[in-house]
Amino acid sequence: MAFWSVREELSLVNRLRRSYYELLRDDMDQFMLDYALVQSYQRFLKSGTQYPFVEKRELKPRARIPSIEHEDQNAFLVVFVEDSIPVRYKKYIRFFNLNRTTKSNLLQIKALPLPDSFDRNQKYIESAHFYDFLRLLLPVDYALLIQRDPGSHLKNRYLLSHFHVRIDWPIAEAAEDMAQTLRYISKDLYEKGDEYADTAQKKFFEYYGVPVMVGGRRTAAIVAAQYLKRIPCISTVYVGSSESRALIRISERGVSKSVLMPLTEDEMQQLASANNMALPTLKKNYVVARESQKSICIFQVSYAYTNHARPPDDGKLREINPDVNWLTVGQEHILTKPGVIKYPPLPVGIIYS
Repeated sequence: MAFWSVREELSLVNRLRRSYYELLRDDMDQFMLDYALVQSYQRFLKSGTQYPFVEKRELKPRARIPSIEHEDQNAFLVVFVEDSIPVRYKKYIRFFNLNRTTKSNLLQIKALPLPDSFDRNQKYIESAHFYDFLRLLLPVDYALLIQRDPGSHLKNRYLLSHFHVRIDWPIAEAAEDMAQTLRYISKDLYEKGDEYADTAQKKFFEYYGVPVMVGGRRTAAIVAAQYLKRIPCISTVYVGSSESRALIRISERGVSKSVLMPLTEDEMQQLASANNMALPTLKKNYVVARESQKSICIFQVSYAYTNHARPPDDGKLREINPDVNWLTVGQEHILTKPGVIKYPPLPVGIIYS
């Protein structure tokens, strides 16, 4: 059962909001792909460091990622909510007057190069300078919160409302919440013993496509994604870390990862032929960089949930089996360069090739 309503169940005014949110999210996707992948790649080039491409095996469900921190990789956490987060949720998603995006609050951050010409309207998504403002704040630690302006009742205005947002819900509670929903426990995480609780927590990480006990940002991202299921609207969490070298996106559609992938000339030719596209057209619209005879493209994998990661049809309690996969590779695509609007993602089969 979905925690959010599909379009057909919404009032006309909320359908309009959903359409507007999805439109804004399409733009946000493009910006985040560019910031997480293309701009990171450029930072590696500038520092004269070889870019550490993600290997195919790292994209398989339950894969282990080499735990190496790459300081040139842009790391961030952004939470983008369709509605406004109710005040009662501040206990675990920490957004207060102290970390609202007001000029006086922002000036407290010494590391933030806030321009003298700062206009408070820049924090609204419709502002021409919104993405400049977002880019300025992304390196600031913790999460950024973008939500519907609770003060604009008549108009769906979205703004970057808070910075330095901490996600303070315990992992054990997030895992308990997931395990209850999937009917692996009835009430308490420890009702079937410590070992069972430990398995449930490991499965919580697998459910969101990240290795167990990953770094702070990715853990905060998956805990936030689980917590936001309490709000009856859709939300999107974007996270990038210096270890994963990927843009991880968690939404009502599930989990996807986007990475930079080098393709040989033969692979490019095959891709062009399979999609009835001229090779120069493919290179112009899908290649973000060239490196030693290879074309670097953005590859995205979307994961699908197995039956073990969905609530059972009969609603009955069941046992966790730690050995079965909860995620499978769903769809794989080569994406256009950020900003290209005329061409679609191209289906490919790379991970198991």
